Amino acid sequence: MQLVQGVEKNKPPKEVGKHDSCMVALIPRGEVIRNFVHSGILDEIEANTRLSLFTVSPEAETDRMLRERFDHVHPLTEYREKWLIRFQREIIDIAHGRWLWSRAAQERWRLRDSEARTLRQKTFRAIKKVLSLPFASNSGINILTKTERVSSRLLNPTDEYTDLYKTIKPTLVFNGSHIHSRNAIQAIQSAQWLGIPTATFIFSWDNLTSQGRITLPYDYFLVWNESLKKQLLDMYGWIKPENVFVTGTPQFDFHFQTKFYLSRDEYCSQIGADPERPIVLYTTGMPNHMPGEPEIVEEIADMLAEFAETEKPQLLVRVYAKDLTGRFDDLRRRRPDILFADPLWEPAWLTPKYEDSFALVNALRHCSLGINVASTVSLELCMFDKPVINVGYNPRSVPLEELSYADYYQFDHYKPVVDSEAIHVAWDAENMRLLLKNSLTNPDEYSKQREKLIDQMFGSMLDGKSGERVAETLLKIARKKK
Repeated sequence: MQLVQGVEKNKPPKEVGKHDSCMVALIPRGEVIRNFVHSGILDEIEANTRLSLFTVSPEAETDRMLRERFDHVHPLTEYREKWLIRFQREIIDIAHGRWLWSRAAQERWRLRDSEARTLRQKTFRAIKKVLSLPFASNSGINILTKTERVSSRLLNPTDEYTDLYKTIKPTLVFNGSHIHSRNAIQAIQSAQWLGIPTATFIFSWDNLTSQGRITLPYDYFLVWNESLKKQLLDMYGWIKPENVFVTGTPQFDFHFQTKFYLSRDEYCSQIGADPERPIVLYTTGMPNHMPGEPEIVEEIADMLAEFAETEKPQLLVRVYAKDLTGRFDDLRRRRPDILFADPLWEPAWLTPKYEDSFALVNALRHCSLGINVASTVSLELCMFDKPVINVGYNPRSVPLEELSYADYYQFDHYKPVVDSEAIHVAWDAENMRLLLKNSLTNPDEYSKQREKLIDQMFGSMLDGKSGERVAETLLKIARKKK
């Protein structure tokens, strides 16, 4: 199967036959557009079955593109649910985190505690924790979930999706992101109440151990790799192994498709870099997880300035697309020697533009070294066999009792990456200085470790064809007879 990349306009609607399959695809957040629209997955699905797209409404250009590209586009609306349902889900989420109690879950617990600043907020946070703790077990969470499911049905705020499904008659409802998608809840549970099969995509490799409970009992799951499949089955006893499909993730397909490749001269011209000098790529993180990060970036720039003039590396900073704080603005003004390449994302629903895939792929291809704080970008750098340094020490302004950068390297999903020696953690500034020198002068030293890590994590899934596997899997499920 070859994914459709072009945009067909004014396509005639497909004939609705008695035995036709029909899929509803949900786009509850902007990043789903990158994974499932830019990749061509939904084009391929529409070419082979009837497709209805329920989507958030990004800015006008993206909205127009979706409506030109797909025959049937509906708005995905979030309905405010009754306080009881919201409260039940919060208790389930807290109980799940306490039962799981991974290092990432502990950090999430700490963050939620710190967000409760007023006496009222602290009191309600304490009450919720007390109520959830007796249910912090597999059986306890199952009891809470069954209760929440009954409440959700009895207090359903809308019949919009139930009525739509009776007209559309879908054989599968697919949610492009299982996490951060409250606006998809009504569309999913309406399908479940009507007995329509549902499927979802586990959006990232850390979501199961660092994010909340999957409350809605989907029938089918698509995951990055075998490790995620095992985690999913271990956490959720009701999921059938044969209903979890390892497809890889389409967000990495762009890395292996040469149409996204720019020459070094062309790329350097775009970002204002000297093609004759090495590029060090620093990708920043979330401001609440990595406070004071501009200090780290400036310190690294100072270290790179110590290199001999003939080999002096250029520091290129790609600011995390969801960081809207402007915390790097002062550094931009003061340090013209630091290059900034802003992600090409629309602010509406934080939607990546198609052009951003070119920007990221070529930053990875043309850098000589990558630096970040426990990021997925570490894996992407290893895919291109680039040395990786992770920051494991705090900025001077961030006391250890507030937060420790070093803790991130004990998180369940990330510790195996550190243990593999494919990446190296700088535990202090002097260690960073030494690693910078070694990584730039001996870039191939840990090449075998990088290759081994990527092979263990992804096997044959890094072939630029994860999108094809996703499309084939969803079409197969949609055509299944009950």
